[in-house]
Amino acid sequence: MPTAAITIREAYVEASSFLGKLGVAEAASCVELLLQHLLGCTRTELLFRFQEQFPVELAESWRQLVERKAAGEPVQYITGEQDFFGLSFAVSPAVLIPRPETELLVEALLHEGLRLFPQGAPLLADVGTGSGAIPVTVAHARPTWRVAASDISAAALEMAGVNAQRHGVVARVEWLEGDLLEPFIQRGIAPDILVSNPPYIPDGDLPALMPEVRLFEPHTALFGGVEGLDLYRRMVLQLRLLPRIPTLVGFEVGIRQADAVAAMLRAAADWDEIRFVPDLQGIDRHVLAIRVRD
Repeated sequence: MPTAAITIREAYVEASSFLGKLGVAEAASCVELLLQHLLGCTRTELLFRFQEQFPVELAESWRQLVERKAAGEPVQYITGEQDFFGLSFAVSPAVLIPRPETELLVEALLHEGLRLFPQGAPLLADVGTGSGAIPVTVAHARPTWRVAASDISAAALEMAGVNAQRHGVVARVEWLEGDLLEPFIQRGIAPDILVSNPPYIPDGDLPALMPEVRLFEPHTALFGGVEGLDLYRRMVLQLRLLPRIPTLVGFEVGIRQADAVAAMLRAAADWDEIRFVPDLQGIDRHVLAIRVRD
């Protein structure tokens, strides 16, 4: 780390090389994000500042940031930020880091919601909201929609509230603490659209996970039982306890889980359509169930 007068570019090269030799994935990109965080600038501004002298007064802070990354901590937890659907979300070890594939689920829900409710204001409920990425994004993108979200973790709901405040939708999202659909059932809330990205990693996959995930992200937001399907089974059973079956249900699923989750949904209700949404690698990552009949 900087011990003498060097440029910002030299600090970037030095840190990238250091992390790369340790086997850190995408080391150069991580260093860019850490430098942006440290210097309080955008990526474009960082590139323009590459020939400036590295600020001596920031040398110790920089060393600590790079050492945290070298220890395996996700860069998003170090910076406290993660981009999702064009918005910046605050994150902490209390919540799962929002993933790019979940953006595809949000995109599908926004599209289907307009088709199914062209004149109305549907109520979308997000189950297991974590950072609030899904409900905050939906509330931001669809100002006429009503939005609610639940989580069993009070710390997660606090973080989600921070993100709602950040993006100007705090008055439009109702936050409910509780397990899966129970808060909606207890209050007699009938969502028109139900969405969830629950824990779906099989318990036995723990040793194979990347250290960034295994050691730092909350296990309660990652693991879904022996097959990774426990939370889906419980939610599908709870659907019948709502005042009515939602018109649209959207679940994110793990690899090779789409067929099993679709079968659960088929057994729970008479749907007009059940289809899959693949991720950018062609993996069936989301299950959509549509039911336009009462």
